[in-house]
Amino acid sequence: MPRPLRHGPRHWVNYHGTESAELGDLIELLNSEREGGRNVLHEVATDVLALLQDASRSGARLRPLGAGWSPSPIAIVQGGWLVETRRINRCFGLTAQDVVRGTDPSRLMLVQAGATVDEVNDCAEELGLSLRTGGASNGQTWAGACATGTHGSVLDAGGIQDHIRALQVVTPSGIFWVEPHRPVMSPEFVAATGSTIFRDDDVFAACQVAVGAMGFITAMVIECVPIYMVRNIQKRARIEREDISRLAEGDFRGFSRAFGLNEEPHFLQVILNPFAPFEKDALLRMLYLRDFDPAIPPPPRPLTGAGYDALTLIGKAMAGIDLLRADILQLAMRAGYAVQRDIHDPEAVATWGHTTEPHNPIANLFNGSVTMQRSDLERAFDPLIEAFLSGGGGTVVTLRFMQRAAGLLAPARFDSNVVIDFDGPRSDVSHRSYRAVVAKLDALGIRFTRHWGKTNDLDAVRVARDYGDDYRRFRVAQRRLMPDSADIAVFRSDPLVHLGLID
Repeated sequence: MPRPLRHGPRHWVNYHGTESAELGDLIELLNSEREGGRNVLHEVATDVLALLQDASRSGARLRPLGAGWSPSPIAIVQGGWLVETRRINRCFGLTAQDVVRGTDPSRLMLVQAGATVDEVNDCAEELGLSLRTGGASNGQTWAGACATGTHGSVLDAGGIQDHIRALQVVTPSGIFWVEPHRPVMSPEFVAATGSTIFRDDDVFAACQVAVGAMGFITAMVIECVPIYMVRNIQKRARIEREDISRLAEGDFRGFSRAFGLNEEPHFLQVILNPFAPFEKDALLRMLYLRDFDPAIPPPPRPLTGAGYDALTLIGKAMAGIDLLRADILQLAMRAGYAVQRDIHDPEAVATWGHTTEPHNPIANLFNGSVTMQRSDLERAFDPLIEAFLSGGGGTVVTLRFMQRAAGLLAPARFDSNVVIDFDGPRSDVSHRSYRAVVAKLDALGIRFTRHWGKTNDLDAVRVARDYGDDYRRFRVAQRRLMPDSADIAVFRSDPLVHLGLID
């Protein structure tokens, strides 16, 4: 197996152009070409272990890098080593010999950390499987998406990390196979990957949303569901205040009956014009479960994507414009859903993997969000919109809905969640508006969390407050996996110290 490529000092910029770093070394992991997942995992983890031990001896700080997708500085280590994982991107099916007795391997996949969500979707479909949920885009690496609690708007699912059943984690002290107390993989499988079994419920839950503070994750076992398809209804429509109440109550079928099909939606998303949420059209997207039909070809991507790029592009052009902003934004929203699919149009049906989009980096973006108990949406909506506009407003406000997600540091920590996104041009106006929203929710006494991978203005005090005992358990689990403080120090970075996730 070829050794990792060490490119030396580099100026690095993330995917969306929002953060940069001066690196001491940019290192590129190369993949094993061996047959079978066990051998591949063993070889790659051995390389990672050597890098971590080298970093520890030399006093360097090291961070794993996926696609560099997060707009926040969460993956950055100034002056340290950034280790690219994109080439460790293979996926494997599993057999009865790989798992403990009583575990069904037919829905399990072995996924290397650098595989993108798009690649995982493709591999799952080849095995007759689908992911239960995912984010709006598919360019993130699987490990990176899980590490920040990436989510979508599947109504009965949590975050993308909910798929995880086991992880291979490397620290300077060794290669570990992390599972909950209930075993998943056979001892023979774990040994063949070069790993030591580490079964602990809290360590596993900490690794599900690791935020880069639980070692170097090199691979995961994920659980999927039998392959399915979804019908896409995507339209512009004017909603009323009563519709916000309906969403807050969880009456998604009632909302769907009014704007789509008379059935329970699988996915529901509402994109609002905050300058006139009830006077201007909203963008609605509802997906409905359908049985898999191999005779249905994949649709063109423009028919399935949510149109975020068009919204962001015109949102950038709007920055600094104060006159007629509601009308200008409405033009942007019309461009975002230039192609509509209503109930009487020819059906647009696709597998789950064809409902996401690549999302090209087209602007210097601002991305912020808050996640709260869904039932708080009704009383929070008007004050939240007013606060957002008091800062000058950005572009659109998006509502997504999901269940409690797995992981001690999962932002979706309420029984039923509404995630409210604020996406637009990276400007003082956007940031000021987002801060006004945060201040208003605090003033109202509404509990909420923020996305690890987006602009969030979090610090250690706020993280400890928001996550309470789960934060304490995370730090205890971290020390349980890495009892030597020198091991934890290898992963130290200014952003993680600021968040209180590493001392």
